[in-house]
Amino acid sequence: MARYTGPVCRICRRLGDKLFLKGEKCFTPKCAFEKRPFPPGQRFSRRRKVSDRGLQLREKQRGRAVYGILEKQFRKYYEEAVKRHGVTGENLLRTLELRLDNIVYRLGMAESRPQARQIVLHGHISVNGRKSAIPSHVLKPEDTVGLTSRGKGSDYFKVVTEQIASKEIPSWLNLDIASMSGRVLELPGMDEIGAKFNAATIVEYYSR
Repeated sequence: MARYTGPVCRICRRLGDKLFLKGEKCFTPKCAFEKRPFPPGQRFSRRRKVSDRGLQLREKQRGRAVYGILEKQFRKYYEEAVKRHGVTGENLLRTLELRLDNIVYRLGMAESRPQARQIVLHGHISVNGRKSAIPSHVLKPEDTVGLTSRGKGSDYFKVVTEQIASKEIPSWLNLDIASMSGRVLELPGMDEIGAKFNAATIVEYYSR
């Protein structure tokens, strides 16, 4: 399955914003963005003016980076969002939030979305009682997420079970710590998503 495998800290520096792509490390002084809050590569004293199209492109790249999605799949999500009723930008955000890897992250089972993706790919996660190793699996309200037998026997989840109680879970999700399972209660609200990018600007980029 295609994914970005380069240094993610360079993405934050290039886009000029901390996107929290490395979990807990982003909150420590070791964060590369804190050490070098300027774009990677040779530095110039004169700043170039960015066009409107360039700003839209940057916003789209920021959205892709946050959710760890390559261009082909990201555009597919946009095209699906256009076809559905409602605001296109909100439809796009909800689809991204309902991806399985993102829900594993939101439930506190992983420190970052890349780690959640790895957990799913390794066969530790089940959806509605059946193993799902597809990070891009888009869930619906009333779908449940749990651990497979392999996940329950993992040393990693034994540690997570002790730490997960201190994590904040969105109201559109429900978490049962005892069984390490979660359920999608409803579609995520825009105020709880807290997107690090402007979905409306991304819609403008693709609609031109």
